[in-house]
Amino acid sequence: METLSRFRDRSLARRILDEIRSLVPDKTIRFCHVCGTHEWTITHSGLRSLLPENLLLTAGPGCPVCIVPAREIDEAVWLALNGVTIITFGDMYRVPGTRLSLEDAKSMGGDVRVVYSVRDAVEIAKKERSRDFVFFAIGFETTAPMTALELKRRPENLSFLVSHRLIPPAMEFLVGLEDLSIDGFIAPGHVSTIIGMEPYKKFPEVYRMPTVIAGFEPLDVLIAVYMLLRQLKEGRPRLENEYSRAVTFEGNLRAKRLLQEVFEVSEGSWRGIGTIPSSRLELKEAFSEHDARKRYRIKVGEGRDVPPGCSCHLVILGKISPRDCPLFMKACTPERPKGACMVSSEGSCRIWASQLEP
Repeated sequence: METLSRFRDRSLARRILDEIRSLVPDKTIRFCHVCGTHEWTITHSGLRSLLPENLLLTAGPGCPVCIVPAREIDEAVWLALNGVTIITFGDMYRVPGTRLSLEDAKSMGGDVRVVYSVRDAVEIAKKERSRDFVFFAIGFETTAPMTALELKRRPENLSFLVSHRLIPPAMEFLVGLEDLSIDGFIAPGHVSTIIGMEPYKKFPEVYRMPTVIAGFEPLDVLIAVYMLLRQLKEGRPRLENEYSRAVTFEGNLRAKRLLQEVFEVSEGSWRGIGTIPSSRLELKEAFSEHDARKRYRIKVGEGRDVPPGCSCHLVILGKISPRDCPLFMKACTPERPKGACMVSSEGSCRIWASQLEP
């Protein structure tokens, strides 16, 4: 706790802000992060109000719940309404599919259970061996290793509906958007503890994009901003690791071996964004017996990711802020969410809304 308190020290923050102001050029600079926890820190710490007006921090597709396409939620809903018990994390419970959420499915008689970990799902399935269970596995590289670990020791009555996605391909997708100008990336610390630094090397080396891996305290973010500005001033884009107290170059080798053993990489659909190459994890053929998509004859049509009037897809891409969506805190509220960004605690709209709540 003493170490973390240093990353909330106001006097240090003022010193870093002075350095930031000395480095900001006379033009608009946009740094993009791809992590819901970074957005929470930036918003709740009021960092945007402390930074120069021409220095923008925007949130990319870093909310693991928000980017699950409606069709994959429809699959989970279909299973719940056809006699299979769905187990998932709490943030997924209220995320809308094309027509229904898992909360809706439960109100219609489906068996939907919320857990804190994949291990909880395994234990539930072991205790109720007469029932069929499916764990709706979502998240980025941070949570995927636990899915892989528990899948290897799962009971026979537990299958997996896998919706894991990978962050570096999404960052590369953002670089290719012509209508989104990014001057640097703040890479997510949680993901980086697993994958290490190497997957980000392409951004400075190929795209000339300054990139800094950052932790989650206010000073972590400010230091990362300073490091990015220093790279811009020097005209020497590179990959730097601000979060060295948790992230190593090679990452978590055991976790990466688990991912390689259990999953293969394919193209994947992201809610409201479209298909991103090499961004999805699928179960390898050796584990197909417990792939819910192959075990059950799921019948769902094309999904509708974004309801009429919702701008969640633009928020996810960082093209607009939540308050620019016409539904924000009007037709779309935390109590009655229209878009996925208003549901999860890592969603930008939900984070911004929490600042407005009494």
